[in-house]
Amino acid sequence: MEVGAVAGMRYVKNGIKAARLVMLYTQHTMLVGDQASAFAISMGLPGPSNLSSTESMEKWIKWKENQCQPNFRKNVVPENSCGPYYRKKDVNVGEKTCLVEDVAEHIRMKSSYVDFHNHDTISMAIFDKSGHIAVGTSTNGASFKIPGRVGDGPIAGSSAYGDDEVGACGATGDGDIMMRFLPCYQVVESMRLGMEPRVAAKDAISRIAKKYPNFVGAIFAVDKNGTHAGACYGWTFQYSVRSPSMDDVEVITVYP
Repeated sequence: MEVGAVAGMRYVKNGIKAARLVMLYTQHTMLVGDQASAFAISMGLPGPSNLSSTESMEKWIKWKENQCQPNFRKNVVPENSCGPYYRKKDVNVGEKTCLVEDVAEHIRMKSSYVDFHNHDTISMAIFDKSGHIAVGTSTNGASFKIPGRVGDGPIAGSSAYGDDEVGACGATGDGDIMMRFLPCYQVVESMRLGMEPRVAAKDAISRIAKKYPNFVGAIFAVDKNGTHAGACYGWTFQYSVRSPSMDDVEVITVYP
């Protein structure tokens, strides 16, 4: 139950090390934004650094030339430009106020940003010789996200969760959707109740897909004995495994 996280952090390259520093040297769970960067640098990590690359700048320039499309805005005008953005006119229904939106289409479009070519989440679970479990997740976040956006990467129980008594879980995919379900917490608790990793992972993914049938995501689950499995929805997912008895890493392919 020791947790450290950072979010919205710039100017420091190694986010997972910064998160570990929060866990080891503060009584907090999460630090965010430039203050998280300042903390990480004060604790010895290199920075401030310019983390932009030639590739990322070219990608951003092309996106701007394409009127900042696609993006994660909804219920705003203008729809096809770089802003500034304004709220669409509210629609009054009786005493309630709502916004007209095709929810299914919105989720379909947003999830289409997540695929093998634009996703960089790394989620890991480590078991030491004493049976203690550590988990961690690191990501750049969604491409073309709105500044200030925080996905499921630093959210304990969403992108990763572990319990020495049970096992561990890691997740990747459409974090804005997945974090609403804390799928890795769900997986670990399901295994605590006796579910096999394969069943627990499939159950957690199914819970999300039932509410959001167009989302994209994947989970790996491993119990305290080392039995592991994965489940995915909307893409073909791969995870890797290595134990002291293995000569090399084994890559497992999981199909939707």
